[in-house]
Amino acid sequence: MAPAKMPTLDALGRDLLVVTPVQRIWSILRPLLCVAAYFVFAFNGWWIPAILTVAGLMFITYVSTSHDLLHRTLGFPRWLNESLLSLVEMLALRSGHAFRISHLCHHLHFPDDEDIEGRAAKMPLWRALVEGIGQQSRLFMWAWKRARRDEKVWMMIEASWAAIYGVCSVLLLNRTPVFFVYLILVVTSSWLYPVATVWIPHCADAERPLFQTRAVRGRFIPELLLQHTYHLEHHLYPSVPSFNWQKLAARLDPYLESQGVEPIRIP
Repeated sequence: MAPAKMPTLDALGRDLLVVTPVQRIWSILRPLLCVAAYFVFAFNGWWIPAILTVAGLMFITYVSTSHDLLHRTLGFPRWLNESLLSLVEMLALRSGHAFRISHLCHHLHFPDDEDIEGRAAKMPLWRALVEGIGQQSRLFMWAWKRARRDEKVWMMIEASWAAIYGVCSVLLLNRTPVFFVYLILVVTSSWLYPVATVWIPHCADAERPLFQTRAVRGRFIPELLLQHTYHLEHHLYPSVPSFNWQKLAARLDPYLESQGVEPIRIP
């Protein structure tokens, strides 16, 4: 079947690009609340909720807040967007600007070998799990070679913060394990990144782009996963913020059906 011309954003509705002030504030507030909650829980010895808040932080940053910031879809002024991308990712001891470089390459080149972020989609599950170990360091070095001068300044700040935090957390171990445990949690949680955001939502061996990323439909689980299940729609229209992916998916359904795309149905 010959692919039809993709609907333009004008045809789908420019309102898909609109983010309300409340959504902007909430997007930035969520990761900050997760970090604050971790330290409140951890210092009180409530380790199970503390661990859960770090899990929430990692998911929210990867698939929502940081993701929208690296695509610049939240409507912030450029200087503020860059600062927030750096700040939010530093909460998870990662480099926001390295994330942007590797992720935008993923959008341009998946499933080609040039896509370092997307290569896990070609691996068996066990290999994708192993791929996560040390991936952040590999992505950083890969991005550094391709970064502009201004991006390298941001990356140096972000890497320095992660290193300083790591050293301080070790030095403070004799007083409290809270900071070191946070370090271990965010580092090990990032190991799931290739499986959660690459291996699960992609199908690298499909010949047509419409089938290389899975379309998923549901009522409850997409809400719980902050709309990340609408991954095909995001690949097709990366300028649409995550808050509007569900709306985008509903408007794309007639086109996808005409092309033989059968979304995966979940609750």
